[in-house]
Amino acid sequence: MANGSGSTKLANKKICIVLPTYNERDNLQRIVPAIQGVLRSHGLAGSATILVVDDNSPDGTGHLAEKLAKTYGNVQVLHRRARLGIGSAYRQGFAYAFQKLDPDIVFQMDADLSHDPKNLPDFLAKLEEGYDVVVGSRRVPGGKVIGWSLYRHFLSFVANQLARRLCGIKVYDATSGYRAFTRRALQKVSYSSIMSEGYVFQIEMLFKCQKEGLKIAEVPITFVGRKIGKTKLSKSEMLNFLFTCLRLLFRRDTSF
Repeated sequence: MANGSGSTKLANKKICIVLPTYNERDNLQRIVPAIQGVLRSHGLAGSATILVVDDNSPDGTGHLAEKLAKTYGNVQVLHRRARLGIGSAYRQGFAYAFQKLDPDIVFQMDADLSHDPKNLPDFLAKLEEGYDVVVGSRRVPGGKVIGWSLYRHFLSFVANQLARRLCGIKVYDATSGYRAFTRRALQKVSYSSIMSEGYVFQIEMLFKCQKEGLKIAEVPITFVGRKIGKTKLSKSEMLNFLFTCLRLLFRRDTSF
């Protein structure tokens, strides 16, 4: 699949790609065509849906998403009343996908061009090997980050160390938001019960996946720091991340 072959068990599987947005108008008009190009080149355009989950963006991202939905037959838009957080966006996006689209595979990725759509076939290849969850990793051989400051590298390193040492998560890049799940995996972890937001949501999802015994793999990606718009990382989110890691410490299985 990674070489562009359409001869794969997953070729006829229904795929949903969830894209949460808030003030991502300039990025959205670039990422959607890029995803479409990858889907077409791998024979997946007819079986995949791009679901934009917009938090009532003041810059008109939701309006642009509706235009893209008219341009492409495989784009749908979920409008939300306000900025409710990335975790909430994924929970609602997953729920919408299962209610309306009946997907076999669900991707989550950022709309800010940090996640390269060219990696989508690599995720699918891993799922075909029998994995339940695939994480796009910046911290395995072949993975890297472009455009981060030393401070951002430091924060990412600390966050992943906390996830591994406190929560027992075995994934090297536990904060990555570029992921693929099988239908079974999302249903088994009861994602709707995870009330965390931001990076904390990403950690808790992996924590529950691992606790449920799901098979998790990582594929190398090149992460590009956002060029348009502002990062949504805040000090309060960093503190919340630490508190959540401590909370999960007491829930972890000793077999982790």
